[in-house]
Amino acid sequence: MTELLSHCREARYGAPAADQIMVNRYFTIGYSYYFRQAKWALEIVGRIDEGEEAVERLDNFRSDFRIPQAFRADLVDYKGSGHDRGHLVSSANQREGEMQNSETFLLSNMSPQKPKFNRAIWKDHESAVRELDSDPKIFETYVISGPIFDFGKSIKVIGSTDKNGVSIPIPHRYFKSILTENNRGALNMWSFILPNEETHKKLADFRVPATKVENYAGIILWERLRGRKVASEKKRVRAMWKI
Repeated sequence: MTELLSHCREARYGAPAADQIMVNRYFTIGYSYYFRQAKWALEIVGRIDEGEEAVERLDNFRSDFRIPQAFRADLVDYKGSGHDRGHLVSSANQREGEMQNSETFLLSNMSPQKPKFNRAIWKDHESAVRELDSDPKIFETYVISGPIFDFGKSIKVIGSTDKNGVSIPIPHRYFKSILTENNRGALNMWSFILPNEETHKKLADFRVPATKVENYAGIILWERLRGRKVASEKKRVRAMWKI
């Protein structure tokens, strides 16, 4: 995996393990065969420079044929499910070119989200991250997102439930961990865990230490970073940036 990710800018500070690592042109997916969806999606937020025009959202949802059929989500699995094809890497984060935006519509980048979650606080969260990245003092913003399953609760599925079909479990919650590097070389982290449901709480109410995301999602975040300062940052709940 180290060799596979050696030329990926977004994996500069590490990428968790997964059943299948898929390096796209602008972001990387760690796919779970067991959950039939990404375990995590890692990106650097794309920034549109002044004077440049962002491409239109393409909406070309499609299967990712790099994944074995037995573990692959298809469009039919979401049809009539009552759940959105929720982006892990936001389409609006990747709008510098058509290919860049198109890749975000691969179903390997989707997870079944309740509409009132996907179209509300999850969308607001994506916008808030772009607001953070727009700070001229920040050089790069790294984001990793993915599903969380509470195994003490019942797990519902979408898609086929027969022996020849693929069923996709619906996550109970989602995480998003953000790492920024500023013009002084300082690294700051923010992490969130949000329930896959409608909420009227503020985004700041869902802040958690990065260590909690690691425990709940079963991953190691930013594993190439070392030292006491990093360990302290992972345990910290940093104040919310201005939105």
